[in-house]
Amino acid sequence: MRSYSLFTIILLCIAIVGVDVLSFYWLQEITRLLISPAFKSIIYVLFWCFTIGLISAVIVLKITLDDINPRRRQLLVSSLYGLTVSSFIPKVLFVIMISILFFGNYIIAEKESTIVVPLVGLFSGVLPFVVIVYAIFKSVYHFKVHTHIIHFRKLPKALAGLKIVQISDLHIGGFNYRYEILQKAIKLINNLHPDFIFFTGDLVNNYAWELRGWNSTFKKLLASKGKYAVLGNHDYGDYSEWNTKEEKKDNFIKIKRFYEDIGFRLLLNESEIVELNNEKLAVIGVENLGKPPFKQYGDLKESMKAIEHIPFKILLSHDPSHWPNEVIDKTDIALTLSGHTHGMQLGLNYKDITWSPIKYKYKYWVGLYRHNEQFLYVNRGLGWIGFPGRLGMRPEVTFITLQSN
Repeated sequence: MRSYSLFTIILLCIAIVGVDVLSFYWLQEITRLLISPAFKSIIYVLFWCFTIGLISAVIVLKITLDDINPRRRQLLVSSLYGLTVSSFIPKVLFVIMISILFFGNYIIAEKESTIVVPLVGLFSGVLPFVVIVYAIFKSVYHFKVHTHIIHFRKLPKALAGLKIVQISDLHIGGFNYRYEILQKAIKLINNLHPDFIFFTGDLVNNYAWELRGWNSTFKKLLASKGKYAVLGNHDYGDYSEWNTKEEKKDNFIKIKRFYEDIGFRLLLNESEIVELNNEKLAVIGVENLGKPPFKQYGDLKESMKAIEHIPFKILLSHDPSHWPNEVIDKTDIALTLSGHTHGMQLGLNYKDITWSPIKYKYKYWVGLYRHNEQFLYVNRGLGWIGFPGRLGMRPEVTFITLQSN
């Protein structure tokens, strides 16, 4: 909420009140079916108490935001955001649906509309509320393993069968030190017995203090050949206000040091050659390279200086926009692993079809893509940012097996 002016917050509150006035009007139409006046009064009082409480909380939090402890602030903002969304969206849908039904009740017989229309209208508000609550309290940490076997024509036979786990976009502050939740994902990962674990950025929301106490949890991640990571746009501290440049720099140093503490090799525009079964594999890691307004920190040419002679290369690059811009048709990188989009934490899945509004912003937004002999995989992320939930876009552990044609 720091990035929004008080005027914007007031406009939001006006919108909330406007929707609630319309919702209350139709709520009165629905509750006329109730016999008990006392029960009606209780419903009306609770309705407006919630509205007044929500608006008051939003305004008070905005005014006092700078004086709140950063840890508590992050929890309050995310909780209030989730509460606002779970209240506002169902009411909007409720108003739209019941307005259409009431004003179009000529389709329904008069005697039926007095019962059918209120019930359908009520259902149109309750169902979205239930779905959003599920997204916040259940689906947000309902981890899912996505398994893929990728065949490469130029993969050395000695590397066939190599197992890779990719994780991305943890935004660890959102876990609010609930270590047991991430333990579930770690158990899923370790049960896959990966050769490599690759983390593709956005370890934190903004601050290094989010990582306090997490060392022992991350150290439980096991990979027989190595663990590698790159930074995401949120890891640089660019979305926070700092008293001095030194404070921001110190925050950044602590985040980088955390990777050392947990046994991950953080690749900062550099690469590493791994020898396996007398064959060599290059793991390349660039710093964040994305579309504006995201800052450009990466340097792919610098990253590849020492490994141009290695026949099989894997690139870790946080933003999938980097793949069409600098990788395909310009390099011989076989596999690129990215994250960043979260799949918008919102989508629809039916058999092999996956859709999300984020596809209209990012051409490569989730899952596996191929261009000739080059592949990109975009991970859905393990954590969340903004809306504290996931709907149809469960947090992902990617499990890739490399095979040769």
